[in-house]
Amino acid sequence: MTFRNRLRLFAVSGLALFTVSASLPPAAASGATPEARHPSGGGLSATVRYTEYGIPHIVAKDYANLGFGTGWAQAADQVCTLADGFVTARGERSKFFGPDAAPDFSLSSAAKNLSSDLYFRGVRDSGTVEKLLKVPAPAGPSRDAKESMRGFAAGYNAWLRQNRDRITDPACRGASWVRPVTALDVAVRGFALAVLGGQGRGIDGITAAQPPTAAPPAAGVTPKEAAAAARRLLSTQNADMGSNAVAFRGSTTANGRGLLLGNPHYPWDGGRRFWQSQQTIPGELNVAGGSLLGSTTVSIGHNADVAWSHTVATGVTLNLHQLTLDPADPTVYLVDGKPERMTQRTVTVPVKDAAPVTRTQWWTRYGPVVTSLGAALPLPWTASTAYALNDPNAVNLRSADTSLGFSKARSTAGIQRALHRSQGLPWVNTIAADRSGNSFFSQSQVLPRITDELAARCSTPLGQATYPSAGLAVLDGSKQACALGSDRDAVQPGIFGPGRMPTLKNTPYVENSNDSAWLTNAERPLTGYERVFGTTATQRSIRTRGAIEDVAAMAERGRLRVTDLERQQLANRAPTGDLVAADVAKWCAALPGGTAVGSNGTAVDVSAACPVLRRWDRSVDSDSRGALLFDRFWRKAASSVPGAELWKVPFDAADPVRTPRGLNTAAPGVGKALADTVTELKAAGIALNAPLGEHQFVVRNGKRIPVGGGTESLGIWNKIEPMWNPAAGGYAEVSAGSSYIQAVGWDNSRCPVARTLLTYSQSSNPNSPHYSDQTRLFSGERWVTSRFCEKDIARSPQLKVVRVHERR
Repeated sequence: MTFRNRLRLFAVSGLALFTVSASLPPAAASGATPEARHPSGGGLSATVRYTEYGIPHIVAKDYANLGFGTGWAQAADQVCTLADGFVTARGERSKFFGPDAAPDFSLSSAAKNLSSDLYFRGVRDSGTVEKLLKVPAPAGPSRDAKESMRGFAAGYNAWLRQNRDRITDPACRGASWVRPVTALDVAVRGFALAVLGGQGRGIDGITAAQPPTAAPPAAGVTPKEAAAAARRLLSTQNADMGSNAVAFRGSTTANGRGLLLGNPHYPWDGGRRFWQSQQTIPGELNVAGGSLLGSTTVSIGHNADVAWSHTVATGVTLNLHQLTLDPADPTVYLVDGKPERMTQRTVTVPVKDAAPVTRTQWWTRYGPVVTSLGAALPLPWTASTAYALNDPNAVNLRSADTSLGFSKARSTAGIQRALHRSQGLPWVNTIAADRSGNSFFSQSQVLPRITDELAARCSTPLGQATYPSAGLAVLDGSKQACALGSDRDAVQPGIFGPGRMPTLKNTPYVENSNDSAWLTNAERPLTGYERVFGTTATQRSIRTRGAIEDVAAMAERGRLRVTDLERQQLANRAPTGDLVAADVAKWCAALPGGTAVGSNGTAVDVSAACPVLRRWDRSVDSDSRGALLFDRFWRKAASSVPGAELWKVPFDAADPVRTPRGLNTAAPGVGKALADTVTELKAAGIALNAPLGEHQFVVRNGKRIPVGGGTESLGIWNKIEPMWNPAAGGYAEVSAGSSYIQAVGWDNSRCPVARTLLTYSQSSNPNSPHYSDQTRLFSGERWVTSRFCEKDIARSPQLKVVRVHERR
């Protein structure tokens, strides 16, 4: 019997085995009418089989029907979050939520709903995404990708028709903004994710840009100040999205096959959550993993032969062109002395309880005029100068095709072919391993083709400061010779082709923790790439250093198995603690009178902190005593003491994993940090040696769930960014951190050996049984065993099956 027929037989028999109410996911089953429980009619359809923790395994005959099942199942778990994102994509936030409220920042950096709407309405009014949908593949999306979008919208709408009156999530129950969507809405959401690091960063500056008037323009910043602001803006270490990933070659494993551990760090709430599923088209596609909400494809995952993950890359996905303006008209700029008039986009946004707002945006051959990239980097539009933002991902609607290519790959070579063919990833690296024992890393991003030679020749004074420092090029827009060139192997003009991407294959390990590609393998540093991709021979983050120490030791030890990946993920070792805690404890014990002076000038008795720091186990497990004290101390010390003063041994490019080191306890900020921490914890009623989990937790349905892991500056692989609220008991919520985690390997069977964990669970609906079930697993450091093969799905004790149809 063929695989296709076995799957069909299972789907039919599975439907006969369960009662109708059990066949539906909980969000649909509760109180469902007979009509809703038996969706019927023609059109699109899919079979959705649910296993433990509400993980759906979606089976369909083609891409439109697979998209239908995916849209239906995502809506069942996340209808409110999805609906909120579609309101953003339609430019209607001001209409429903008011112009001054803030979006959740999942689809852009817009500070207020009004600027978000002005941008996305401009995208809709100009037909930007419709035009991209018409571009033939590979420069545009394939038919399969577009069919998936069409199906997703239909599936979302079908779930909504059947369940609108039974939505239990208080975030949108009865809300008028929860409405049917179109395939274009799905595509615009994908477009928003593509430009997140480019136009999405500059939305406030794009929508606020207006020609200068008689009033003096806003003050700018010096090149030095701009360079510092650009470093902060573009730093992957300070963002709410990061990640770790490592792939091990077969030479390091117990059976000669590859291993992959993926640990993306993403927001725990809002529209950039992952959602877990398996997608199957018999004979065509069979893949499991995590998808960003609203995505039609698996973003990070595995199939029977290869597994991959992503980390947010250091490549700078935008650049600026400094325009020389016509003295007689600030909306005309000069290129080789010839005038070009800016294009106006007049956009009108409906506003709740107020008149519509109409604004004009100004566009050039390079992109939109922008007057800031965040508050710290103003770019004033004066009578003589303006700045235009170039974002090559604004013509990139190919990420779904890259993901589909990954999903169908049979090796790391197939992963590389998918990257080369579609070139659709905007802001991530790719790390992969396969059944045959290959390891793979590539920083294959859609980046503006800024070569170091071009930057040296064409940078303005501002760019001469921002490009070396932060990778942000500011080019002279008045010269045609300063336009971005093209690579022959690039799928679109103005970007780097695959041959220029930093890539490393088949070393014992490849690892990335959001630093540049340089130390992907510490024994085989990657060099020779352009500055826009990232730096070489520069200081790495503590998280990168700790990760390299860990994975290099694992590779050297060898005989690795999936269980070793599980231990690495949840070991919760704090590399910063290993570097400095003993020194701090010794210095603390030697303080005269056991006191240190706080930032307010008051002497504080810190003697009780000394033994706590000395006894701390240098981990951030829930039961670790001293972890909270060290965490609060180190945050204060690292933020207040300049890097040049913090360490006794400075960074050495010849020893990048071990330097800098040696805490300079004589730096004045160190004593202040400890005094302030002791004062802070005592004021909050928190014991200095309290177990971390008593004061680092999330609350779900009124119950505290302890959370291990720690912040970026501690260097922990299992990164967690908790939110400090001493009145609520300490770290009382998590804003971002470990999200969809997978540890994947292979044995001699056709089924991959995979363990997964979705830290914040499948649903953000507090009334769903899958609101916090995996969060409790994460708290207890337990995993979900992946049910990828048919026999494993069939054996699930919680198997529920539903066949969903598009009713007409």
